[in-house]
Amino acid sequence: QVQLVESGGGLVQAGDSLRLSCAASGRTYSSYAMGWFRQTPGQEREFVAAINWYGGSPYYADSVKGRFTISKDNSRNTMYLQMNSLKPEDTAVYYCAAARGVGPYKSNGAYNYWGQGTHVTVSS
Repeated sequence: QVQLVESGGGLVQAGDSLRLSCAASGRTYSSYAMGWFRQTPGQEREFVAAINWYGGSPYYADSVKGRFTISKDNSRNTMYLQMNSLKPEDTAVYYCAAARGVGPYKSNGAYNYWGQGTHVTVSS
């Protein structure tokens, strides 16, 4: 069992940066592949970024490639999403997720555990 708690969301202006964190509990956290997804009202949850169980092979959605960086610190049971050059279209609730297996995984169906989400609002 893994419990995930996101933090770091907020209101920023276009061009600013934010770093989201996903703190995990559970002894086997290091064996999980991890991912970030986001969702806006009325839309399906969309893939943002993923990383494999040992923190390698980062994989990004085209919309965030070159601006966002995913990382996983198994010693701290924490995953991060560094978001730079934010755009208004990045506004969403951001969720972290954990998947059994090597990863990385793009499909939200691959993930077994989800956090409650953190709000990110980017004003123009």
